[in-house]
Amino acid sequence: MRAINLVMSCGALGGLTAVMLGAYGAHGLDAMSLSSQRAYNSAAQYQFYHSLALVLTSLAMHWRSCNWLLSAAFGFGAGLLLFCGSIYLRLLLGIEVPGWLTPTGGIAFMLGWGTLMVAAWINTKERVCRSS
Repeated sequence: MRAINLVMSCGALGGLTAVMLGAYGAHGLDAMSLSSQRAYNSAAQYQFYHSLALVLTSLAMHWRSCNWLLSAAFGFGAGLLLFCGSIYLRLLLGIEVPGWLTPTGGIAFMLGWGTLMVAAWINTKERVCRSS
Protein backbone atom coordinates (compact mmCIF):
# COMPACT_ATOMS: atom_id res chain seq x y z
CA MET A 1 0.00 0.00 0.00
CA ARG A 2 1.34 3.40 -0.90
CA ALA A 3 2.12 5.81 1.93
CA ILE A 4 -0.50 8.29 0.69
CA ASN A 5 -3.23 5.64 0.84
CA LEU A 6 -2.17 4.47 4.29
CA VAL A 7 -2.09 7.97 5.76
CA MET A 8 -5.47 8.89 4.26
CA SER A 9 -7.01 5.60 5.42
CA CYS A 10 -5.75 6.15 8.97
CA GLY A 11 -7.13 9.69 8.92
CA ALA A 12 -10.50 8.52 7.62
CA LEU A 13 -10.69 5.75 10.24
CA GLY A 14 -9.76 8.26 12.92
CA GLY A 15 -12.45 10.65 11.72
CA LEU A 16 -15.05 7.89 11.61
CA THR A 17 -14.30 6.75 15.14
CA ALA A 18 -14.09 10.35 16.37
CA VAL A 19 -17.66 10.94 15.20
CA MET A 20 -18.80 7.69 16.81
CA LEU A 21 -17.03 8.38 20.10
CA GLY A 22 -18.18 12.00 20.06
CA ALA A 23 -21.79 10.91 19.60
CA TYR A 24 -21.41 8.45 22.45
CA GLY A 25 -19.92 11.22 24.56
CA ALA A 26 -22.85 13.50 23.85
CA HIS A 27 -25.39 10.92 25.01
CA GLY A 28 -23.75 8.24 27.14
CA LEU A 29 -21.53 9.89 29.72
CA ASP A 30 -24.09 10.84 32.34
CA ALA A 31 -22.53 8.52 34.93
CA MET A 32 -19.09 10.16 34.60
CA SER A 33 -17.91 13.07 36.66
CA LEU A 34 -17.78 16.48 35.01
CA SER A 35 -13.97 16.40 34.86
CA SER A 36 -14.05 12.96 33.21
CA GLN A 37 -16.61 14.20 30.69
CA ARG A 38 -14.35 17.16 29.86
CA ALA A 39 -11.34 14.89 29.39
CA TYR A 40 -13.37 12.55 27.16
CA ASN A 41 -14.68 15.42 25.04
CA SER A 42 -11.17 16.83 24.71
CA ALA A 43 -9.95 13.45 23.46
CA ALA A 44 -12.78 13.26 20.92
CA GLN A 45 -12.07 16.79 19.68
CA TYR A 46 -8.32 16.21 19.43
CA GLN A 47 -9.00 12.94 17.63
CA PHE A 48 -11.17 14.68 15.07
CA TYR A 49 -8.74 17.57 14.50
CA HIS A 50 -5.74 15.30 14.08
CA SER A 51 -7.58 12.79 11.92
CA LEU A 52 -8.39 15.68 9.63
CA ALA A 53 -4.71 16.68 9.78
CA LEU A 54 -3.80 13.16 8.60
CA VAL A 55 -6.19 13.41 5.66
CA LEU A 56 -4.82 16.83 4.67
CA THR A 57 -1.25 15.58 5.08
CA SER A 58 -2.02 12.71 2.71
CA LEU A 59 -3.28 15.23 0.14
CA ALA A 60 -0.14 17.33 0.55
CA MET A 61 1.94 14.22 -0.18
CA HIS A 62 1.02 14.64 -3.83
CA TRP A 63 3.33 17.63 -4.23
CA ARG A 64 5.60 17.99 -1.22
CA SER A 65 8.51 16.13 0.31
CA CYS A 66 7.48 12.62 1.25
CA ASN A 67 9.87 12.15 4.17
CA TRP A 68 8.84 15.27 6.06
CA LEU A 69 5.16 14.66 5.50
CA LEU A 70 5.47 11.04 6.55
CA SER A 71 7.14 12.23 9.73
CA ALA A 72 4.28 14.65 10.35
CA ALA A 73 1.76 11.86 9.75
CA PHE A 74 3.64 9.64 12.18
CA GLY A 75 3.47 12.38 14.82
CA PHE A 76 -0.26 12.81 14.32
CA GLY A 77 -0.86 9.06 14.39
CA ALA A 78 1.27 8.52 17.49
CA GLY A 79 -0.54 11.39 19.19
CA LEU A 80 -3.91 9.83 18.36
CA LEU A 81 -2.90 6.50 19.84
CA LEU A 82 -1.12 7.83 22.91
CA PHE A 83 -3.10 10.95 23.82
CA CYS A 84 -6.63 9.99 22.79
CA GLY A 85 -6.16 6.27 23.30
CA SER A 86 -4.92 6.62 26.87
CA ILE A 87 -7.89 8.82 27.79
CA TYR A 88 -10.38 6.42 26.21
CA LEU A 89 -8.79 3.39 27.89
CA ARG A 90 -8.94 5.06 31.29
CA LEU A 91 -12.45 6.50 31.02
CA LEU A 92 -14.32 3.92 28.94
CA LEU A 93 -12.65 0.68 29.97
CA GLY A 94 -11.31 1.58 33.40
CA ILE A 95 -7.79 0.52 32.43
CA GLU A 96 -5.15 2.40 34.36
CA VAL A 97 -2.49 3.55 31.92
CA PRO A 98 0.90 4.99 32.79
CA GLY A 99 0.62 8.71 33.47
CA TRP A 100 3.26 9.59 30.89
CA LEU A 101 1.27 8.27 27.92
CA THR A 102 -1.14 11.19 27.60
CA PRO A 103 1.46 14.00 27.67
CA THR A 104 3.72 11.98 25.37
CA GLY A 105 0.81 11.89 22.93
CA GLY A 106 0.50 15.66 23.24
CA ILE A 107 4.19 16.01 22.43
CA ALA A 108 3.71 13.74 19.40
CA PHE A 109 0.92 16.05 18.18
CA MET A 110 3.25 19.04 18.55
CA LEU A 111 6.03 17.24 16.68
CA GLY A 112 3.57 16.43 13.91
CA TRP A 113 2.61 20.07 13.53
CA GLY A 114 6.23 21.21 13.70
CA THR A 115 7.29 18.70 11.08
CA LEU A 116 4.38 19.74 8.89
CA MET A 117 5.62 23.33 9.14
CA VAL A 118 9.11 22.23 8.05
CA ALA A 119 7.57 20.32 5.14
CA ALA A 120 5.92 23.53 3.98
CA TRP A 121 9.30 25.26 3.69
CA ILE A 122 11.59 22.44 2.61
CA ASN A 123 12.91 22.15 -0.93
CA THR A 124 10.15 20.68 -3.09
CA LYS A 125 12.72 19.04 -5.41
CA GLU A 126 12.98 16.16 -2.95
CA ARG A 127 11.25 12.90 -3.76
CA VAL A 128 7.50 13.16 -3.53
CA CYS A 129 5.29 10.27 -2.39
CA ARG A 130 3.53 9.51 -5.64
CA SER A 131 4.92 7.16 -8.19
CA SER A 132 6.25 8.74 -11.37
